[in-house]
Amino acid sequence: MANLSGGHQLLDAMKILQDIGIGNGQRVADLGCGAVAHFTFPAAALVGKGGMVYAVDIRRIVLEGVTNRCRVDGIKNIQTIWSNLEIPKATGIADNSLDVALLITVLFQNNDHEPIIAEAVRMTRPGGHVVIIDWRRQQSTFGPPLDHRLDVEKILRLCQNSGITLEREFVPGPFHFGLIFKKQ
Repeated sequence: MANLSGGHQLLDAMKILQDIGIGNGQRVADLGCGAVAHFTFPAAALVGKGGMVYAVDIRRIVLEGVTNRCRVDGIKNIQTIWSNLEIPKATGIADNSLDVALLITVLFQNNDHEPIIAEAVRMTRPGGHVVIIDWRRQQSTFGPPLDHRLDVEKILRLCQNSGITLEREFVPGPFHFGLIFKKQ
């Protein structure tokens, strides 16, 4: 049975990040990091002191929580950024500067996926990766309603039109799909 309160059984962030190759010295953006920044803190541990993780969210209260946890835990390689991902360059993250852009359970919350994907691609360096994990279009007793869940084929088309190529699909958990794209 999934441990929904802890989240690690639903999506094991550390395992997923290790599997996709997050490593020492990399620059990673967790785009739409969410209230518990479930992927931000494991990414910071993996990139180490020489790396940087950008925790991006549109909700200031979320970012205040991340900042407070960083202060308490002495974490220095996470930078919070308040931004709307639908607005080009609003994050202030430079073009072609990220090794990995993470879009983890973000797209289902938005109606217009194209500008969000384009923004992730813009920030990612050639040879870098855009990783999308979101809810599978299947009925379950928790998670978003079925009509908010994504059509994987639509996401694949949008991504291919954005200048990234599917490198591989993976199964991050029982209720989600995972796609890793490489920027040419």
